[in-house]
Amino acid sequence: MTEFPASEAVQAGTADLAGLYRSVFRDGGEPPRPWDVLASLREAGLKEGDPRLRATFANFGSADPGEALSLKRFGDLVAAEEVSLFQRALAGRLSVPDFVGFGDEVRALFEDARDYRGGEVATYIPQLARVDPEHYALGLCTVDGQRLSLGDDRQSYCVQSTCKPINYALARDLFGREKVHAHVGREPSGRSFNELTLNPLGLPHNPMINAGAIMCASLIRPEAPLADRFDFVMQKWRDLGGGEPAAFDNAVYLSEKATADRNFALAYFMRENNAFPDDTDLAETLDFYFQCCSITVNVQQMSVVAATLANGGICPVTSRRVLKAETVKDCLSLMYSCGMYDFSGEFAFAVGMPAKSGVSGALMLVVPGVCGFAVWSPRLDRCGNSVRGVQFAQTLVRKFAFHSYANMVEDQSLVDPTVSRVVRSCDAAGYLCAAAAQGDVSELRRLIAAGTDVSRSDYDGRTALHLAASEGQLEAARLLISAGCPRTPRDRWGNTPLDDAKREGRRAMVDLLTPSANARDAKRAGHENRRAKAA
Repeated sequence: MTEFPASEAVQAGTADLAGLYRSVFRDGGEPPRPWDVLASLREAGLKEGDPRLRATFANFGSADPGEALSLKRFGDLVAAEEVSLFQRALAGRLSVPDFVGFGDEVRALFEDARDYRGGEVATYIPQLARVDPEHYALGLCTVDGQRLSLGDDRQSYCVQSTCKPINYALARDLFGREKVHAHVGREPSGRSFNELTLNPLGLPHNPMINAGAIMCASLIRPEAPLADRFDFVMQKWRDLGGGEPAAFDNAVYLSEKATADRNFALAYFMRENNAFPDDTDLAETLDFYFQCCSITVNVQQMSVVAATLANGGICPVTSRRVLKAETVKDCLSLMYSCGMYDFSGEFAFAVGMPAKSGVSGALMLVVPGVCGFAVWSPRLDRCGNSVRGVQFAQTLVRKFAFHSYANMVEDQSLVDPTVSRVVRSCDAAGYLCAAAAQGDVSELRRLIAAGTDVSRSDYDGRTALHLAASEGQLEAARLLISAGCPRTPRDRWGNTPLDDAKREGRRAMVDLLTPSANARDAKRAGHENRRAKAA
């Protein structure tokens, strides 16, 4: 296999490279083998098919697996144009630093949702009724292209209504906000997704219901032949999905077209109200819409599409801009308010992230600036949403700070996966110790109310009580003790808070922390409790 050239910086053996080289040493200090480097890249969430690291993966993959790599040889195997991503991956500077831990948590939530077997597959489109209801898959892609997939992750499914945000975005990119919204509204309808109704202006309520999606289809390359329009959409799906081509299910297309009386009625109703652009070919528009719904992908591809939206229109695995940033902002806003059929308001309230579902059991979730998820499970609830998909989304935001307004709530139980576990731990201990040292009782109460562990220590083993004792902050010390902070923890030098108080001459603090005083306090409290009960 051909080796790709290393960059000049790598060939020179920079300090950064030396650090990366040492980070993949084996236990016992042995030099790394090519397999060790590949394993480190996979642990960072990067896959062999990633076009941004294709040459580097090829170089390490073609080397002798048992070769002990020297620093120079290590550098020679890193391709010139890929050194930046390679360094970020090994240094833990991608969007989710602990991707293995994050993946384990996501896997556990995925398996928990598997137990939800309620709902039924869609039957109004005959081909969808034949899908195995036990199919279940999940894809995840971060804005740095870290990827994970679970379950039936290579099984293709029809995108159905998850094509609606894409079609809206394509129309929005082509014609701009004013032109598109001269033909389709942007408010939730409060009605069924296929109900025969328009807003007070005689327009479909939004692009995420059938009428609005048909309207958006009419705005995608209307001057071109139908075949060229469909090629354009398929190319965009390929670009959004990182270069993986989407496919097409002709049987579903024919089945959907044959059972589309309501969609035909919606289209004629909109034409009666002069909602369409001039010269719209109604039959061709409907044909085009049915074709878009019959595009097929798997969760691996769909998660990259979701991540492209999370990344403001730039595909994470190709670094290419596919959609304008303003378009994505508008698209995510509509997904947030209208993306889950009649469940959209409840979903926005409970889950709080942009999403779009489809009656094939598809669900696309977007965490702006972080990642995208794709879930596929064909059993649907009464609103037409995937039962397992909704359950996964609900448990996801109970574990991670992904709700749009999670940062407004001081909940230490919510995990921000973009911050490493070590940093999260150090930050919590640092805030607690700083508040104790300054005697900021209000901040301490806030941290305690948020669930911060008051016994947490910093890297020197010093707890907040150590700091309060050293600085003579009596109120802070009393609050920490009452909240459960141990009185006798030892720091790395073996000192307790009492030792620190004695060293600094804090007499009142010494009295508070002296064991005999503690016993007297406990005895006095016991007497008071007994008198209160007797009274």
